[in-house]
Amino acid sequence: MALKHVGRMVNNRRRVAVAYRTIPGDATQCIVVPTENLMADEHDSLIRLIESNAGQTANELADAMTRAVLPDGRNMLAAFHQTGRLVKVPTSNVEMVPDNQTSIRLDELNKVIAEQKGVSIDDLAITSDRPIPKETIDVNAKEDTVLPVVEDVVAPDTQTDVLTDDQLAAQYRSQADTMFKEAKRLREQAEELSPTKKKAKTKSEESA
Repeated sequence: MALKHVGRMVNNRRRVAVAYRTIPGDATQCIVVPTENLMADEHDSLIRLIESNAGQTANELADAMTRAVLPDGRNMLAAFHQTGRLVKVPTSNVEMVPDNQTSIRLDELNKVIAEQKGVSIDDLAITSDRPIPKETIDVNAKEDTVLPVVEDVVAPDTQTDVLTDDQLAAQYRSQADTMFKEAKRLREQAEELSPTKKKAKTKSEESA
């Protein structure tokens, strides 16, 4: 099965997930997530998102990431931003590999997509008021190296992106409310299936 958003670095063959195929103001750069640098639970969550219908129907993977949460409840895009997992690299150094038989450099893919849409490559970027990363991070680091935080990474121009502490807190509260309601519903269903048996009182308790 061919998968969108999956790639690898041309220079060292390390796997990456492509969050943004290009960025506003610089069509030669993209934003990727080096998957080897992720914690196991983060990696599994990202892969599941990529393989999901939401991931495959998203124009940019970041669109789906901004609506996804990690196992610890953090918003995926915000968490990856805050921990330096989002990395700006040249599109010419990223090779898209949708399956084991196909590969195409991202800069070439962007040209094809732009031609099909009848627009320039610059027009492919998601428009946003937010600034983009100012520096390109070296992704030739060792596997155990933690990448530095990339400040001001571009985020999708949607009302659902979560990037501030206040927004994250609001999301956590919303998730807690949802889980509380779900737990209450499940308890009610459990009671209908098998009512909780009340503990019989002992003679000493009855005489008390």
